Amino acid sequence: MASFSFSAGNAAKLLRIPLYVAGRLVTLLVPRTRDEWVFGCGAGIGDGALALWDEATRHSHAMVWLVTSERQQADAAARGIPTLCAYSPRGFWRTARARVVVVTHGFGDVNRYAVGGAFIVQLWHGIPLKRIGIDSPETVRIPDAVSGMPGAGAVRRLIAVLYRRTTRRIDLIPAASHLVRGRLESAFSLPDARVPVTGEPRVDVLSAGDPRARRDRARALIEAAVGPLDGSRAVLYAPTWRDGAQDPAVPGDTDWARIVEMLRARDAVLLIRSHPLGSGRYAPGEPTDRVRSIGSDLVPDITPLLPGLDALVTDYSSLAFDASLVPLPVVFFAPDLEEYVARRGMYGRYVDVAGSGWATDWTQTVGQLDAVLADKAARADRLARSAALGARVHAFADARNAVRVHRAILTRLAAGRDREETR
Repeated sequence: MASFSFSAGNAAKLLRIPLYVAGRLVTLLVPRTRDEWVFGCGAGIGDGALALWDEATRHSHAMVWLVTSERQQADAAARGIPTLCAYSPRGFWRTARARVVVVTHGFGDVNRYAVGGAFIVQLWHGIPLKRIGIDSPETVRIPDAVSGMPGAGAVRRLIAVLYRRTTRRIDLIPAASHLVRGRLESAFSLPDARVPVTGEPRVDVLSAGDPRARRDRARALIEAAVGPLDGSRAVLYAPTWRDGAQDPAVPGDTDWARIVEMLRARDAVLLIRSHPLGSGRYAPGEPTDRVRSIGSDLVPDITPLLPGLDALVTDYSSLAFDASLVPLPVVFFAPDLEEYVARRGMYGRYVDVAGSGWATDWTQTVGQLDAVLADKAARADRLARSAALGARVHAFADARNAVRVHRAILTRLAAGRDREETR
């Protein structure tokens, strides 16, 4: 599994400063078109970028998706989406000419050296619980080999300045609610006007159509990825990223035995989705069809599969907020809460999201999950808590978030053109 850390990423960014400067010089000289859009998504052909793409296609914009892997190119081709390699000469040129640039993770989703002067739409990829952006100390972390050297503090301050200058180029980032809006404004150093409460396009799929049809479609997608479930219930375990460090929740042999025994007793399958940038091996000592991987190599975008699940186990992942729209019962498993909060920080209190009594080891996690699968009252309680969380963080659940975001983009673009024409 690939691993990534902010410290290594920041070191690479400093080395690329000359390329950023060269790219900016080009974009100052090359005029942008009036209505060309480029899209990119760090997770693949999906997430909020795909939802907005589908909406934008109904309005006849000139659009192309910039890809960074053969997998993305193949997935786009299967949907009939035109693509270019993001870091090819043509990818640079289309980014440099585009009026609107849409990303979900960072400017590297497209061609990072050619975004200067574009109208940048950052859709982000989930409601943050852990602190993100400039709110998190991880964002300005530098390699340990450098952190103790003279001038390390100046390097961190330089990274913070460059980060703020970069994020302030974002013209629009949609928020799920006013609660989430404040987090995004703070994390990306943006004013209110650039963070409208429209709902997230990425979760429209969780509200569109009939609940039964959503579940049937999601179960079909799950089985296409991991094989037949034969009527078994499906539980997703999704630990969040720990900045490249080893995941402390990887089960030991005794834990695996307990997990598999419970799954057999409750006729359930545990689907493991480690973070694509994390590290740690989730595999039982003895092969079993009760535990299966559903990593990003199989399913780049997990959101459409949530209605096909019967429960979610997670620690600090934004999937808990997404699951609240289904809703799903959630078992919170936080084995390293104090350490994680000290390193990453958190918006609000964990207890306000997880409730009291979250699990801290696999024994407790298995016990709580067993209750959810076996006890109707326990399941109903978790469902009610999940729905209440959704009501707090989602202002909309009408499958029209992409429509509102598209309208907000056009409104902002029109206002900008009006100002230019009156000069």
